[in-house]
Amino acid sequence: MSKKSDAHKAACHCGSVRFEVNLSDGLNTARRCSCSFCRMRGAVAVSAALDGITFTKGEDTLTLYQFNTKTAKHYFCSVCGIYTHHQRRSNPNEFGVNVACLEGVSPFDFAEIVVNNGVNHPSDGASGSPIAGVLRFSDT
Repeated sequence: MSKKSDAHKAACHCGSVRFEVNLSDGLNTARRCSCSFCRMRGAVAVSAALDGITFTKGEDTLTLYQFNTKTAKHYFCSVCGIYTHHQRRSNPNEFGVNVACLEGVSPFDFAEIVVNNGVNHPSDGASGSPIAGVLRFSDT
């Protein structure tokens, strides 16, 4: 992993899966998606290169889920069920990493999160805005 300033320790809820991740642009790539799966999952993800994740424990504990085009690969801890990361459909050369798995980071640390238009995915030839909206968090 390069660029140590963007390196984070990460784990699932139960700790069966532990990894280190080098984020492509720190937390600046934080986003959600409006596709049917991501709407239900509700995670905020940040980007990492495919070689940006190093598993330190439990890689064999991960389980894979794919649907529709089966381009994206969604990984979960088979013990606690937490989504840890996925190989992105929009850019299969990147992983999206669940920010809630990053040590010291919470999805509620972000006042605003861009929501990508996964319902009208560009890979499906859809036109229009790639942004579905913005999710805002207020602690008031």
